[in-house]
Amino acid sequence: MKRTLYSEEHEIYRRSFRQFLEREVIPNQERWAEAGMVDREAWRKAGQGGFLCPSLDEKYGGAGGDFLHSCIIMEEIAKTYESGFAMALHSDIVVPYIDEFGNESQKQRWLPGCASGDKVTAIAMTEPGTGSDLAAIATTAVRDGDFYVINGAKTFISNGILCDLVVVAAKTDPDPKNAHQGVSLFVVEAGTPGFIKGKKLKKMGMASQDTSELFFEDCRVPRPIASATRARASSC
Repeated sequence: MKRTLYSEEHEIYRRSFRQFLEREVIPNQERWAEAGMVDREAWRKAGQGGFLCPSLDEKYGGAGGDFLHSCIIMEEIAKTYESGFAMALHSDIVVPYIDEFGNESQKQRWLPGCASGDKVTAIAMTEPGTGSDLAAIATTAVRDGDFYVINGAKTFISNGILCDLVVVAAKTDPDPKNAHQGVSLFVVEAGTPGFIKGKKLKKMGMASQDTSELFFEDCRVPRPIASATRARASSC
């Protein structure tokens, strides 16, 4: 039965991405698996081809497409058995947080680099003592004047070593009664004092995916100029 979900424009995009995979991904898979990491240059080439953040608005460097373009990326990369090139994590999980909750200054500062592949993103939620239950996280962000001071440890973070930006979940309200509402999101840039990238973790599968520990030791993040929701996008 003929598929009708995708338009001809989508299929042109699919063919273009297949060519990218054949040229830039498949020949490097064995080497990436041995290194435990995808080449940074592969991210830049994906950005040049319009394969990162495909649904992001063009004014931020995106392709201005729709979610079906992201579906094509996921479908085609799955066919190559490439589990380490975390394009969907970057484009469809992390970047949308910045696009949805960031202020205009933050969007202009970060999103073009995310679309071009010059900035690789990660999201830091899982901790040594808790997984998907964000109400149980121990990482804290304490207000100190015009800053928040982040302290805590995260683990099993995809793109942890490569990341230039990481969205960090931290407790801003210690009251147990507000366990599910007292969590905020902070964008921390690589190189920020107190943000430490730990060891790259060995895994049974997904060999080419860069997965690591992250540590925050009195990491100072400026308060946002404006926030859209409870899920604040603070920045450094």
